[in-house]
Amino acid sequence: QVQLEESGGGLVQAGGSLRLSCAASGRTFNTYAIGWFRQPPGKEREFVAAINWSGGFTFYADSVKGRFTISRDNAKNTVYLQMNSLKPEDTAVYYCAAGEYGSDSWGYSYWGQGTQVTVSS
Repeated sequence: QVQLEESGGGLVQAGGSLRLSCAASGRTFNTYAIGWFRQPPGKEREFVAAINWSGGFTFYADSVKGRFTISRDNAKNTVYLQMNSLKPEDTAVYYCAAGEYGSDSWGYSYWGQGTQVTVSS
């Protein structure tokens, strides 16, 4: 079993940057893909980015491609989401999840509690 905890959210002005962290407990962390999802206010949860177990494969939602970068450090049991050139529409609660590599939330078995990101215009 894997337990996940996000951190690094906060309030930032448009054009700014934040780095989210997803810290995991559990010896099997490095066997799971990790996905980042977000839920904007009043909207459904949506896929943001994913990274496979080794870090060798990543992919992104079109809305964040070129601005966000996902990476992982298996020695530290941590996955990062570097977010640059933030826009007000990036405002959401961001969740990390562990499971099967992909963009479908159903493929992820373990979820963190989420961290709030607010981008002011």
